[in-house]
Amino acid sequence: MSFFIPAAHAQSGAQAAPGGDMFQFVFLIGIFVLFYFVAIRPQRKRQKEHQNMVSDLAVGDEVTTNSGILGKVRKIEDDFLVLKVADNVELKFQKSAIHAVLPKGTIKSIG
Repeated sequence: MSFFIPAAHAQSGAQAAPGGDMFQFVFLIGIFVLFYFVAIRPQRKRQKEHQNMVSDLAVGDEVTTNSGILGKVRKIEDDFLVLKVADNVELKFQKSAIHAVLPKGTIKSIG
């Protein structure tokens, strides 16, 4: 049985195809470009739209928060705003917690 061992050591390894390194490099760049257009670019666009919406908030706007609370903006401070959510109930939120600005009269039509 020992005659199989020298034959196994005598076999030469498979040689890499010429240009294989270049193909791997181009493939890696292609994967990064695909990831950029599928994940990074749309996220940056949404982030920019949200920042513009938050910076355009004004007193009297009707908004919804990320947690689903509807309210009317009563006061705007640096990074916070005060929402009137019911009679004699005002809550303070961070501006980044605002999910969407609603059309005027939405709260009255719901309640």
